[in-house]
Amino acid sequence: MVIRNRSKSRKFLGSRSWGAGNIKNRRGSGSRGGVGRAGKKHKFTRLVKYEPERIRKKGFSPWNSKKLDVLGLDSVSRIASGKQEVEFSGYKILSNGSLNSPIRIKATAFSKKAVEKIKQAGGEAVKL
Repeated sequence: MVIRNRSKSRKFLGSRSWGAGNIKNRRGSGSRGGVGRAGKKHKFTRLVKYEPERIRKKGFSPWNSKKLDVLGLDSVSRIASGKQEVEFSGYKILSNGSLNSPIRIKATAFSKKAVEKIKQAGGEAVKL
């Protein structure tokens, strides 16, 4: 495989200044942006705050998509004990467990099996 970029340790072997110009240059913490050994960290913080799209990972899925939280039917029945109707915005209801009583469940998303189990128990699944 072809090496495209040589590392600095290979590039500057045998030279005193390592590409920094005069030997006086790059001495001490004064050459590191006034933040000790941290280098140019303050610029990175600005980048994270004001231009996050520059450092995102590119791919096929949207980089700012919000994933839904997940709840099973067993935890839904525990939360909704004694209630007729419960609402879960931002949640997807999965078919883990079973329902004890007929409940009207409002949620952002449902799995197919969860909808079947809710209807078998006499309840209703309503998408928000």
